Amino acid sequence: MSAYPQSWEADVVLRDGATARLRPILQSDADGVQAMHSKQSAESIYMRFFAPIKQIPDKDLERFVNVDYRDRVAFVMTIRDEIIGIGRYDRLDENSAEVAFNIADAHQGRGIGSILLEHLAAAAREMGIDRFVAEVLPQNRPMLQVFAAAGYEVTREFDDGVVAVAFDIDPTEKSRQVLASREHRAEALSVRGILHPESIVVFGASRSRASIGNLLLRNLTAGGFRGRLNIVHPEASEVAGLPTVSSLDQIEGDIDVAVIAVPAVSVPQVVRDCAERGVKGVVVVSSGFAETSEEGARLQEQVLTTARTWGMRLIGPNSFGVLNSDPEVDLNASLSPFLPDPGHVGVFSQSGALGTAMLAAARERGIGISTFVSAGNRADLSGNDMMQYWQEDPATNVVCLYLESIGNPRKFSRIARRVTRNKPVIVIKSDLTGGELPPGHAVRVSSLSASAMDQVLAQAGVIRARSVSQMYDIAQVFDTQPLPDGKRVGIVGNSAALSTLVEQCVRAEGLKLGTAPVSMHPEATVDDFEAQLRQVYANPHVHSVVVIITPSPSVSSSQMAQAIADAAAQSGKTTVACFLGVYGKDEMLTSYTRSADGERTKHVVPSYGGPEAAVWALARATEYAVYKKSDHGHYPIFTDLKVREARRIIESSLAEADSPRVTMTDEAAHALLGAYGIDVLPYISTSTVEEAKAAAAKIGYPVALKAVHRKLRHRFEFGGVRLAIQNEAELVGDWNGIAEVIAQSLDDDDDRRIDVQAMAPAGVGCVIRAGEDPLLGPMVSFSLAGDSTELLDDVAHRVAPLTDLDARNMVRTPGASPRLFGYKGLPVANVEPAEEILLRLAALVDEFPVIRSIEIRPIMITTDKSYLLSARIQLAADADRMDTLRRRM
Repeated sequence: MSAYPQSWEADVVLRDGATARLRPILQSDADGVQAMHSKQSAESIYMRFFAPIKQIPDKDLERFVNVDYRDRVAFVMTIRDEIIGIGRYDRLDENSAEVAFNIADAHQGRGIGSILLEHLAAAAREMGIDRFVAEVLPQNRPMLQVFAAAGYEVTREFDDGVVAVAFDIDPTEKSRQVLASREHRAEALSVRGILHPESIVVFGASRSRASIGNLLLRNLTAGGFRGRLNIVHPEASEVAGLPTVSSLDQIEGDIDVAVIAVPAVSVPQVVRDCAERGVKGVVVVSSGFAETSEEGARLQEQVLTTARTWGMRLIGPNSFGVLNSDPEVDLNASLSPFLPDPGHVGVFSQSGALGTAMLAAARERGIGISTFVSAGNRADLSGNDMMQYWQEDPATNVVCLYLESIGNPRKFSRIARRVTRNKPVIVIKSDLTGGELPPGHAVRVSSLSASAMDQVLAQAGVIRARSVSQMYDIAQVFDTQPLPDGKRVGIVGNSAALSTLVEQCVRAEGLKLGTAPVSMHPEATVDDFEAQLRQVYANPHVHSVVVIITPSPSVSSSQMAQAIADAAAQSGKTTVACFLGVYGKDEMLTSYTRSADGERTKHVVPSYGGPEAAVWALARATEYAVYKKSDHGHYPIFTDLKVREARRIIESSLAEADSPRVTMTDEAAHALLGAYGIDVLPYISTSTVEEAKAAAAKIGYPVALKAVHRKLRHRFEFGGVRLAIQNEAELVGDWNGIAEVIAQSLDDDDDRRIDVQAMAPAGVGCVIRAGEDPLLGPMVSFSLAGDSTELLDDVAHRVAPLTDLDARNMVRTPGASPRLFGYKGLPVANVEPAEEILLRLAALVDEFPVIRSIEIRPIMITTDKSYLLSARIQLAADADRMDTLRRRM
């Protein structure tokens, strides 16, 4: 029997937003399985077993809970340690298995069967199974619907009163979409339960106005919370003029959210009490957890375990609180003394202190907030959950996140790609690679450079900012302006020097001038300025406008501002302003229009402290507009991939190794790549000059010689490579030359072989890497060969799977990529074969998380095709991918 697969354990979000625990079945689950069976209706028992079985016989029960985690696999789903669903498969032959499910009657309709199917399919694919079959009674419509709605191509046959169902479990575009859609709905609903509560209970609100709990309570009441508010206090009869209760048992009705501000040592018990009372979510403002000490980390783990076991969502601990400006809710369960106006910008912060600054800055600029969440130590609810919620939240048009760490970047990228199709996502720049984490944050560390994370976010359409100020610089453009239709900018100002500065900023940001800058005299009248401005707006070559004004004593600032606002509102074009003395969204730069039906609309021109900030924000808005309108490509379908053969090669290499991490032999590495349609130029390893002669005769001249040892293999300057060898005489001399270098450079026990390889045509040497990054998941990288590439980090990174346009962009991203496209008279290379190799490698590492790294060095890209000269593959049997084709928190 295989070892218990701990990596298959997962916390999941159900269809109704509650959480549950999913794990492989254990022998000790026998009583739990029998207990669930005893509560099932006679109809449900008949649907599952095709017979009326009041109690599972001991022999069958023993078989159910004894599995080998390979040919016989079963998962249980639990809430409060009670089994509420079981899914299992039994292998029928090498490629197929029979699958069956049993869902507790009390938990029908919560999407349990769909989640179990996802996890069973993922486990089966790991074990080389690619097809599921099942027998279902025709009246068991819920189970038939689980199969039909999963996105697979399902066949049905009715025979002898039973529906035989069969389907391949290899992921399809539709099955990926179904999984993402279900995940989105469930996680968004779980967040909504916290941000739209109908009842709240507060713990830790003392009579002292200096206490955090008292401040929370006062903010809740001052904010006008629309629901029921209760206070639990063990002694006081009232706090802040509101009556209290001594325990949760004294509160009538359901409780949606608990806000907790008691000392850290008391939090685990309070959360446990809330769980037993049926509270749906908790916001822990208390500090003193993983951000302070190991003991605090243990307390935090206790809190999280209780929340997950009992199906609750958790914000915090060490949270700054939450806000929802919806007038139907009016929720201010935060510590902020500075509340912005209601609006359409959603804000998520992992830092309590920065959360205060973010709210204060929004208020200063007049930026309205729809919802705000401070995650604190991010033990549970994360930025991923918030994006799921904001994706379809009608009150939120702009998403802003401050992330000190990302627990699951691949999932973040996947969700962000979907959100950015309709709403901009702005992330404040921080160390997101896991190298320098703040206290309380435990995430994996990436093996790639910081630029990899930048490119992963750019791949998803996310905008990076370096500060709160920059975040709001761009947010206020998205909040107030239409997106630019193009990159051409008009400049209108009353200072030639400032207009020149704006022009320089425009060019530096990669934008273009749509017309010559217009510089009015500082004493120009409002009417003259407005006329020039409207003329620029009327120019069809201008897509956006920067207005820069230095107020003059002879011109009314308010009238000038109103003229700018009116012209901008009527133009329908993106406008940003530098109006001295006006910052953010200001009434001075506000215009109102009425539609034909009389509806009044407000138009605001955002103002900035300097032209650099204004143009930077405009450039980011323009980039996002281009991204939003762009074709993002499609995921290719390769029909020649030999997935089963690749799995056999990998398993064989791991079985032969004496550790969980192994470097594949050249033969195995080439065979693995070949299974995915990627061929390496043949070569023969030799230990003597006579062997080299025979190898060259077999391959055919011209040939190349390369030292096998990595220290010398790709180093011309070290003497480890000889090229374009035309005959045997040259071969002997060059082979002996490399052998002499080896003798001088390597130790006696180093690999001293020399490879003889067919000579590839001349081209541009490049390097492709792929594999499972501990933090980012399956990654693919492309660069041109050479030390300068690595020294300057001139590498393109993308997260798999890749679309065809991802691959196309990758070969054009490095700064040295013009060498592929005719730079200074060089031949134009045919990059399409290299793009296909990137796509095939992406499919390979996406399918097999055990592939720790693949290095193709070099790949020679010529005017005709691409030649792979060397490939090295490392495997890691202990790999644990965070974001797979099965839902997990």
